[in-house]
Amino acid sequence: MKTIPFTGVRRFSTGFFSLLHAFRFLGANPPLFKYVAIPFVINVLVFSATLYWGVDLFNGMVGDYLGPQDAWYWQILAVVVKVIAGLLTAVIVFFTFTVVGNLIASPFNDILSERTEEILTGQKNDEPFSLKLFMADIWRVLRDELRKMAIFVALMIFLLLFNMIPAVGPPVYAFFSVALTLFFLVVEYTGYVFSRKHLGFGEQRRFIKSNFMASVGFGLAVMCMLMIPFVQFVTIPIAVIAATRLCCLSDSQSELSGR
Repeated sequence: MKTIPFTGVRRFSTGFFSLLHAFRFLGANPPLFKYVAIPFVINVLVFSATLYWGVDLFNGMVGDYLGPQDAWYWQILAVVVKVIAGLLTAVIVFFTFTVVGNLIASPFNDILSERTEEILTGQKNDEPFSLKLFMADIWRVLRDELRKMAIFVALMIFLLLFNMIPAVGPPVYAFFSVALTLFFLVVEYTGYVFSRKHLGFGEQRRFIKSNFMASVGFGLAVMCMLMIPFVQFVTIPIAVIAATRLCCLSDSQSELSGR
């Protein structure tokens, strides 16, 4: 993988606006729509389920413990607890949707990434269809996704322990949880290209390091879009296209205005 041919802020903007370019790229290549449709439907179903579960979780955290009280201080406490519980529920729903949605849609995202790369490079996969190879590819993608999700969830649980440290714990947790999420998003969406080319995590890590600012911009853009209601339905497939385009970007290609 080559280094994106820009420096500093230009690299950051390249990564940050890569999703916008991915939208344009999708519009210019209608054959990709069918590969976006299935992940879109999956994301709608997963988000609806996690939202329903999140609302039930919120009602359980608040309704069971905060009964109606007349005292003014109790009403203030109730408002504070509801805000904290609401934020906690939103975070849980966000991470659950991200993890579960990516896992279920991963085989379709891999196909979307492959078709995107074929359009960008002009090199098509001429291998005849084989059910055995197809099932092997699905297992490869699911195995890689399960491994990444397990590591991400384990690290997030570990970071939660920092909240038990008075004063400095919550800021430390906030910083490292955001940093870990950004890193995970970059690893997640560029991973389809690396896995398909049988390149290991070491090679992927070197790519992210050599394109650090672009990776930060890309991860930040994806994280922001995943937090916008209804927009998150299309964020995952668009992020797959954007990440594939970033991986395919070289000195001889244009600045992500692409094809």
